[in-house]
Amino acid sequence: MGFLQHKRALIVGVASNRSIAYGIAAAMRREGAEIALTAQNEKLMARVQKLAGGLESEIVLECDVGSDSAIETVFDNLDKHWDGFDIIVHSVAHAPREALEGSYIDSVTRENFAAANDISAYSFAALAKAGKSRMAGRDGAMLTLSYLGAVRAVPNYNVMGIAKAALEANVRYMANALGPEGIRVNAVSAGPIRTLAAAGIANFREMLKGVAEVAPLRRNVTIEEVGNVGAFLCSDLASGMTGEITYVDAGYNFISH
Repeated sequence: MGFLQHKRALIVGVASNRSIAYGIAAAMRREGAEIALTAQNEKLMARVQKLAGGLESEIVLECDVGSDSAIETVFDNLDKHWDGFDIIVHSVAHAPREALEGSYIDSVTRENFAAANDISAYSFAALAKAGKSRMAGRDGAMLTLSYLGAVRAVPNYNVMGIAKAALEANVRYMANALGPEGIRVNAVSAGPIRTLAAAGIANFREMLKGVAEVAPLRRNVTIEEVGNVGAFLCSDLASGMTGEITYVDAGYNFISH
């Protein structure tokens, strides 16, 4: 029996079978969880439905996390399938491509600053606000995905680093607010992985090579490795952990270089 047997998990933000969110969903399914996925829009629905099939799920719901009414609709539609659930995984981030190149000061604008923080950070709290009543009394868990750029100035990460810093603060404040309701909130800070989202970061190949050269394990990590830690954090095995940012990056985060 898997350690997520009898758990139900809503995974928000799966874009492809190479995404970190898919690695988490696959690990959770392997450990016995029932899975529901969201697609950002109708255009992506068929792709996400195919991914859901590989996870033995027929639940795929459209969700634009930039809209509170769309988020409410997701949970209303999920009520048609489940009478409650245990886990929300938030794997959503966005910044305009031009904001992820060159100098932070030269590329940042009021508009892309607001957009990055709204989609990448606030949406996690928005999902909690709308979904927490369905998690009541279930010892639930919420998980989001961060990156080292939240605490270090990483070339070309720019405004996304600001948004990830806000997201990590969000984790702590949400953990404190939701703890009395029995809901834990944590984050995984993954090392760089070649995903669709990473394709928007300039010089990403060089970043992968640089990490592999100096990380203690002398390699990059995989979506499967991140998925395993994400599944653990949302399981009863991690029942005493909340408000934590857990690094899965082959040890790169603690190396001085």
